Amino acid sequence: MQDKKIRIGIVGSGFAARFHYQAYSRIPIKDMEIVSVYSKNPKRCKQFAQERGIKPACSLEELIESCDIVDLCVPGFVHEKYTIKALAAQRSVIVEKPFTGYYGPEEEGHFYGTQFSKEIMLKESLASARRMLEAEKESKGTIFYAEDWIYAPAIQKVVEILKETKGQIIRCIGEESHSGSHSDAYGIWQQSGGGSLVGKGCHPLSAILYLKSIEGHIRNGKPIRAKRVSCRIHELTRLPGYIDEGYLRTQYFDVEDYAQLHVIFEDGMVADIFASEVVMGGVNNYLEIFANNFRIRCNLGQSDLIRLYNPKDEQLKNVYIVEKIGTKQGWSFPSPDEDWMFGYPQELYDFLQCYLTGKKPQSDSQLGFDTVAVLYSAYLSAERKGEEVQIPN
Repeated sequence: MQDKKIRIGIVGSGFAARFHYQAYSRIPIKDMEIVSVYSKNPKRCKQFAQERGIKPACSLEELIESCDIVDLCVPGFVHEKYTIKALAAQRSVIVEKPFTGYYGPEEEGHFYGTQFSKEIMLKESLASARRMLEAEKESKGTIFYAEDWIYAPAIQKVVEILKETKGQIIRCIGEESHSGSHSDAYGIWQQSGGGSLVGKGCHPLSAILYLKSIEGHIRNGKPIRAKRVSCRIHELTRLPGYIDEGYLRTQYFDVEDYAQLHVIFEDGMVADIFASEVVMGGVNNYLEIFANNFRIRCNLGQSDLIRLYNPKDEQLKNVYIVEKIGTKQGWSFPSPDEDWMFGYPQELYDFLQCYLTGKKPQSDSQLGFDTVAVLYSAYLSAERKGEEVQIPN
């Protein structure tokens, strides 16, 4: 264990950077300091730094030099490049979702993601992920994959029950959906690497991959991997017959707004995952596990711990209720601690503990790779109208 503070540098100054910074403030590690922030938007970078009393970096290289852990809160199209730079400097890296992906050809010109070859996307996205894992092997640094669902208290309870019962997970069903992303980059494949499948489906998918891995280690000493996938995707809000009432986001250039995928594991057991931008009334995050000796449903997005009736929307204009709720009038279910329910502080606490001790994080680079492999195999399946596709390892 080192005798000086862990120095953290945040890359990005938007939504993810803000909630990461807030999560760090809740971590019970005294020997930790957020020293710098870097963003391609100098004005926003300076404002982010001034509001938090940290130093704005003029370049990524300057930020990397100033810290021990580089926290990437930026769109996926720069994840590989920034990760490899940090690892080459022997720094550890926190990589937000998506781990990496395919963001279009390097040469300039027209690129429309939903019409581009998914076979090429699968090949290139896996090549990107492999380069990141190879850079990690050659570095003293570690990649921490920031998949918050792994650390959500509900999912950790599943882990506890799975270990105690030594249960066999027969089938899973999971979903993340809401009315549309905060990010402007989200609707453009060259920046997001895909639509609902990548941006939202990654969460329940990664959690299921994680749980099946734990099950495999309990039973056979090795993970149970995803083997085959079939998928369909749709652009529902861009259909000619869609009637836009203004409640759902519709500003998507070339990504899908609905996806469903069916995953078959090495042991023959299955998972079904849904992801979309067409759900009102808050975030619809859940995972249900059907095992051979237990059944459990995890509601990550909403719970009835608190039930609130508010007759007038504007009287709670300064009170946070829950993400993407739309209106505060009528009955609602405020989250007493949404960040904790989603696992954000627990996730970063695990990463810092692993940095200090050298232990393997619960959400690591291999999970990031496996998630990419399933997602882009799913896109290939969707291109083939739902045909089952073998998932590369």
